Amino acid sequence: MPPLPPRLRLFPNLNLGGLHPGRLLPHASFSPRLCRPPPPCPTLRRPIRRFLTRAMASTTAGHEAGTSGEAAVRPRRALEELAWDETFVRELPADPRSDNIPRQVLHACYTKVAPTAPIDSPKLVAWSPAVADLLDLDHKEFERPEFPEFFSGATPLAGSMPYAQCYGGHQFGSWAGQLGDGRAITLGEVLNSRGERWELQLKGAGKTPYSRFADGLAVLRSSIREFLCSEAMHGLGIPTTRALCLVETGKSVVRDMFYDGNSKEEPGAIVCRVAPSFLRFGSFQIHATRGKEDLKIVHQLADYTIRHHYPHLENITKSEGLSFEAAIGDSPAIDLTSNKYAAWAVEVAERTAYLIARWQGVGFTHGVLNTDNMSVLGLTIDYGPFGFLDAFDPGFTPNTTDLPGKRYCFANQPDVGLWNIAQFTGPLSSAGLISKDEANYVMERYGTKFMDEYQSIMTKKLGLPKYNKQLIGKLLNNLAIDKVDYTNFFRLVSNVKADPGIPESALLVPIKAALLDIGQERKEAWISWVQTYIEELVASGVSDEERKATMNSVNPKYILRNYLCQTAIDAADLGDYEEVRRLLKVMERPYDEQPGMEKYARLPPAWAYRPGVCMLSCSS
Repeated sequence: MPPLPPRLRLFPNLNLGGLHPGRLLPHASFSPRLCRPPPPCPTLRRPIRRFLTRAMASTTAGHEAGTSGEAAVRPRRALEELAWDETFVRELPADPRSDNIPRQVLHACYTKVAPTAPIDSPKLVAWSPAVADLLDLDHKEFERPEFPEFFSGATPLAGSMPYAQCYGGHQFGSWAGQLGDGRAITLGEVLNSRGERWELQLKGAGKTPYSRFADGLAVLRSSIREFLCSEAMHGLGIPTTRALCLVETGKSVVRDMFYDGNSKEEPGAIVCRVAPSFLRFGSFQIHATRGKEDLKIVHQLADYTIRHHYPHLENITKSEGLSFEAAIGDSPAIDLTSNKYAAWAVEVAERTAYLIARWQGVGFTHGVLNTDNMSVLGLTIDYGPFGFLDAFDPGFTPNTTDLPGKRYCFANQPDVGLWNIAQFTGPLSSAGLISKDEANYVMERYGTKFMDEYQSIMTKKLGLPKYNKQLIGKLLNNLAIDKVDYTNFFRLVSNVKADPGIPESALLVPIKAALLDIGQERKEAWISWVQTYIEELVASGVSDEERKATMNSVNPKYILRNYLCQTAIDAADLGDYEEVRRLLKVMERPYDEQPGMEKYARLPPAWAYRPGVCMLSCSS
């Protein structure tokens, strides 16, 4: 088994408790080409990137529409006026049964099933005006007394056609078989006035055939975290599923939070998630494991996904910017214009690489990067035991279940992304949609795209004119040694002046607030780094004011730290939802100073390091 591509090893000297990178890839089939960067080749061009950029810009425009001035002139619809259009149900094979008895669902992409979560006087905890605007939903609708009834699933929405999706997945590197929407029920797809398609999904809405031994419910604490982080990630400019609203059900749910035998009752809740699609890598994997008959479903799913979510690839021509032969070394030429499925797989890989590079830029750790938690649209999906870095620790994992091997720790995310892409290409190869060489090329494109994006992000975070591997590498090493707060450091470093005449005694003043309890030896190491950094800034010729503004636009002041979530959860448990709503407002504009909100940028207090706050399990 070859090691992971060295270009993806951001922290090659990191000791992860015996974890060897090769162990992350026990089943994937890789070309030896992946173990080295592709050499320069005059016949290799990258028009796929222009295509990707255009497609992602379109998606971003749709996500941003809710906060633009255009939203003010959009139609404002009542719930009964939402324009439903059920393409998933209409175009893909269905389970002939509609009961929610846990079972293996064969030869189908979904099961029609209605929400069944127990409800007793449900209450609206919070809602997102920006997501309401995506749906053209009138804000007055949230004032309706019956609104919580609709979004707890107790009262059906007119025009909706609820279903739960069937998918499988690799969990912690092992094939887990059928998983599916065990507690999420999609209400359907809504078309807005711009022609954008948005799926509405209730998470915690009750049992489905995919619930296995679980109850299909969710608790308030995990639902608050998902609701807030969905919108916080959007505020950071990172592709993500969204959240329309959060409803407390009025009923209790029993959970064993730490899997230690100490179960207790917690308030139940349901969050309404919104995305163009909730299709996952595992949506394709499950059918490829069920024999030749089901390989046609892989084909159907691929056609469906391209038709509705990658329409620019539907009729590829040589004039569309994909006319090239991507020959690398002695490998066969790959002409993406001859196979839309290969072009699509490349774009999925590049969107995934872009997404994970953005995570690394803000210090986000997903915590459960199983293939059933990987979106084929390149969205952050399924917010469970996630966490943002506080003190910089490449080995940080917020998931207690992940502690033994730290498979999904911060440093491993880029490599796990590649492993997951390998699992995604497997079903496409089995269905005859892409060749082995095309599958290898997909993975190569992931590696190239990730490094391009990561280097670009880190360069922007430091306000540099070009990527400086040595300077950035030394910085990350310093941050790890001294356990410096990742977010606060990058926000503060924008205050460093491009002035080589600054006396040595004053060099650390701009970042002093981030360097806590460092000795003389470490102080000298930081002075040396700042001196080199200033030399780079001087050479750039950019004014301090311009550079600071640019850096502050990519280095957030506010991130959704776990202790902030916990503060909101504690208040909500007592019936006070105001802190949830305040946090939502702050996280909508994480790059702005927001005078008066400075407490939300503070370092975690001592209590934040207790179990259940800094680290969580998958239980919810």
